[in-house]
Amino acid sequence: MTFYTDSQRAIQDEFDSVSLADALHLAIIVEELDEHHTAFIESRDFFFLSTVNERGEPTVSFKGGDVGTVTVVDDRHLAFPSYDGNGMFLSIGNIDDTAKVGMLFIDFETPQRVRVQGNATLHRDDELLAKYPGAQLVVRVEITSVFVNCARYIHPHQRVETSKYVPDADGNQPFPAWKRIDLLQDFLPSDAQGEAEKHGGLISEEEYGAKLAQGES
Repeated sequence: MTFYTDSQRAIQDEFDSVSLADALHLAIIVEELDEHHTAFIESRDFFFLSTVNERGEPTVSFKGGDVGTVTVVDDRHLAFPSYDGNGMFLSIGNIDDTAKVGMLFIDFETPQRVRVQGNATLHRDDELLAKYPGAQLVVRVEITSVFVNCARYIHPHQRVETSKYVPDADGNQPFPAWKRIDLLQDFLPSDAQGEAEKHGGLISEEEYGAKLAQGES
């Protein structure tokens, strides 16, 4: 199987970049992590995850955690945690559908980035759960390609701090404001039922919108 699809090839041909695309394929696209890839991935505290469902519909999610939130298992495999979210499980469900993932690691300060493509599987009883307190499951990725990508259009940004919602060493995290929305109370998972009153009480959608605008979720 070739790296490029027929459609990608056709557009490369349209813009006279077939030779360039082939040169880049040979120069930077590999199937295994090298020391640079590994060090960069292990230094990140977030990444962007792209997945696609059985209908071919894609989604992209931001995944954050502590530094090293993605574990380099070996030069062909990565793993990362799935923490409590909004209950939609779009990315996790897509992985269960098609297994196809794309992972984008970015350093906004330097800037630089690494891209990974692979096939993912879900693990509910994984030894790595001990490394990720508060995680619901672990996602393991078998790498099909990895490459350093041009950072020319990355706008430099400075990191401020780690999100307070990253689970601590005991798996604890603050109760999120969205779980306090009055209209959602009857639909929350059982372990969140009745918790809103212990964490400031119920709020309206409008009040949540105001909190969200201030960076509280």
